[in-house]
Amino acid sequence: MSMEDPDDSCPEQIPGIKEALKNNDTAGAAKRIKEYLEKQTNVSLNIAITGESGAGKSTFINAFRGIKNRDEGAAPTGVTETTSEVTPYPHPDNPNVTLWDLPGIGTKDFPARKYLKLVGFDKYDFFLIISDTRFRENDVKLAQKIKKMKKNFYFVRSKIDNDIRAEESVSDSSKEKTLTKIRDDCVQRLKDLGIESPRVFLMSSFQLHKYDFSLLQETLETELPKDKRDTLLYVMPNVNPDVISKKKKALKVHLYLLATLSAAAAAVPVPGLSVAVDVAVLIGAVTHFVHAFGLDVQSLKRLAIRTAVSYTELRDVIISPVAAKEITKELFLKVFAQLGGAAGLIGAEEVSRFIPIVGIPVAMSLSFVTTYRVLNFILNQLAEDAQKVLNKALV
Repeated sequence: MSMEDPDDSCPEQIPGIKEALKNNDTAGAAKRIKEYLEKQTNVSLNIAITGESGAGKSTFINAFRGIKNRDEGAAPTGVTETTSEVTPYPHPDNPNVTLWDLPGIGTKDFPARKYLKLVGFDKYDFFLIISDTRFRENDVKLAQKIKKMKKNFYFVRSKIDNDIRAEESVSDSSKEKTLTKIRDDCVQRLKDLGIESPRVFLMSSFQLHKYDFSLLQETLETELPKDKRDTLLYVMPNVNPDVISKKKKALKVHLYLLATLSAAAAAVPVPGLSVAVDVAVLIGAVTHFVHAFGLDVQSLKRLAIRTAVSYTELRDVIISPVAAKEITKELFLKVFAQLGGAAGLIGAEEVSRFIPIVGIPVAMSLSFVTTYRVLNFILNQLAEDAQKVLNKALV
């Protein structure tokens, strides 16, 4: 078993954990870890999406959430202004992540000078300003107001796939040249309107795995606080292997926390307790893992609809016994038993923890190793399955 060095979220880096462990206050350590995990689970992220009517705001919101424009709960789309009020669209895998469809700036009901106040500026973590043609003066005014309020904004040039098809129909210009031309035009236009060093991301909401969606994700990764960065990462569509790898790395940090929590439970001399705690902890953790990788039933069904690759075909490439299933206690115990050596440690732990003085620390060690081993095995397998599903979906 390999255990990489944990980062700044390892148990001893959480306030109060190191002291509690040094003082053998396992209950106190467990309490602080649970509080930390709960806090991380409940981090909110509010993304403001704005732009002129017909720019593709709603289609982007739907694509980001993994649903099609005609699906239930989709943001309404159209060439005319379909957003007459600020409308929240929670992510189906994490309701704490909300994309807010904002009315276009400069309309009768949302004049530029009152726009930020009317849309509730303070609640948003960052803004995406979307245009399907050239960015307008109102877009720049909004960006300047956002910058003045010390929040981040990003220009998104949408419907790039339409531009490429149009250019191909009238010239032999390469796709790369067309993209460079569009990007340079957007950047120069924004500079002319007063934006210094503008960043423009070219996208197609129907093909998020192409163009600059990954670059936007990487940019947000460097500019968001760590807790919000991870929250965003876990709901990001698996558009390439790098996103899957980053999810695996971020989730791996949880292994140390969960294993320490399990070890703390093993220090309490009540027969059978730590096994029950281990199962409850593992079920919650693995359910989170499955959803983060998009391997739950609903995520796979949405992917099947979006890519025209059947759910059955996607499901057939999956090996993990916890993917595309409701993770019950019975299922998890069955999976646990299949892990052989790890399952064998359960019995050893239950015996060793009643050996006077020496037994308790031994039990804690065994519980830590067991929990870490099981989670590490499942995490690796889920990451591999996510890559296989991505490959199948992009065929």
